[in-house]
Amino acid sequence: MLSNQYKFIECRLEQGVAELILNRVDVHNAFDEVMISEMIQAIEHFAKNSQCTMLILRANGKNFSAGADLNWMRKQAQMDFEQNLTDAHELAKLMHVLDKFPKPTIALVQGAAFGGALGLICCCDIAIATTRASFCLSEVKLGLIPAVISPYVVRAMGHRQSRRFMLTAERFSADVALTHQVIHEINDDLDAAAAPFIAAFNANSPQGMAWAKNLVAYLENSVIDDATLNFTSEQIARIRVSDEGQEGLNAFFEKRTPAWQTAKSDPQGAQ
Repeated sequence: MLSNQYKFIECRLEQGVAELILNRVDVHNAFDEVMISEMIQAIEHFAKNSQCTMLILRANGKNFSAGADLNWMRKQAQMDFEQNLTDAHELAKLMHVLDKFPKPTIALVQGAAFGGALGLICCCDIAIATTRASFCLSEVKLGLIPAVISPYVVRAMGHRQSRRFMLTAERFSADVALTHQVIHEINDDLDAAAAPFIAAFNANSPQGMAWAKNLVAYLENSVIDDATLNFTSEQIARIRVSDEGQEGLNAFFEKRTPAWQTAKSDPQGAQ
């Protein structure tokens, strides 16, 4: 996949690490319907690409993203309900495909991350921000609500804190974002901070990580009942007898490197 296929994003894939880079620096990486469509295409491409083992979401320029583009918002104000519904479904699809991406994801955040950008961050498995990063759920200032991103923001922050920040529309710091689980770490060297996570992902079973993501998703709203016990028991039984599960167990007992680590040590050209 070549970056010049896109107008508002850049993409690259090197040694299994895919990067999706927001690239509308002149408008602080605010997104519109074109950028949303491009991001969906890129995420779906990397999800299917066997050479991709993880995805990093980042942005060029001073700011991660200012959220919705002003010109796009003007167009929305002129749309009827059905047009707005179609438009909203596309943003919902973007959040969904990122949240359900079958490989590990990392968001690297600098500067402002407002509105929908906060949704993207909360959809990623790991989020790292610089000390000067700032966050805001500003929708109510415009008479709107952060509807499409709300499932992911509420899941990350919890209901109590989400109510506060959605109602006040206040800007909050990286320290506050860390406290309320929007991000996992603060570091002004984003690449250095991401490196240990990339190394950990490279050492782990791709199937194991994909199944772990599915497991957490299943348990998100589950009670611990017979159905949950049966599901978790079936999952561990199935993965034990799978090819990758067998390879991992045998490699451990035979004191050798598992096949997926050997495969990742071979260089892969940029896509």
